Amino acid sequence: MELLKSKIVQDGKVLSDQVLKVDTFLNHQIDPPLMQAIGEEFAVRFKDEGITKILTLESSGIAPSMMAGLVLGVPVVFARKRKSLTLVDHLYTASVHSFTKGETNEVSVSKDFLKKEDTVLIIDDFLANGQAALGLLDLVEQAEAQVAGVGIVIEKGFQPGGDMIRKQGIRVESLAIIASLENGEVEFVEEAITE
Repeated sequence: MELLKSKIVQDGKVLSDQVLKVDTFLNHQIDPPLMQAIGEEFAVRFKDEGITKILTLESSGIAPSMMAGLVLGVPVVFARKRKSLTLVDHLYTASVHSFTKGETNEVSVSKDFLKKEDTVLIIDDFLANGQAALGLLDLVEQAEAQVAGVGIVIEKGFQPGGDMIRKQGIRVESLAIIASLENGEVEFVEEAITE
């Protein structure tokens, strides 16, 4: 997706050969026209999958998921990282380790919002080591629902997450795949990797 790649090059900050900061448009401040284009692209890529729900993880996955849900006409459910007074039982839960934050969170979704008859599209902002995607896949599996695939805004193709998910036979659609962040430069994989 050329618009996204341009935004990454223009506004992203390479902090190390492992870390790309995109807080000016994706995971702190949000660029609504870009999110709309991202949502439309996910909707086009998954339009024939019979999706009934989109599942994401709070908080950076919510904006692209909302836009995709709007286009597809389906509800968006986000797995919560924090405990809530109103969300204490009747839950699916999974552990998700964040390498960026150096912490493990238990994420949860109410059993009222993921059902056996659902076909779920998982959307997240980044795919690096795959832990967030695995946690979300675990929640869908607990609900005995179907997985349509995983939509990723930015994949770090030089980290193992994408290959790990694809080797499980799960369709992964990444809108921008980064080949390298070495020497402070963003290099993209030119051909999108899909199963």
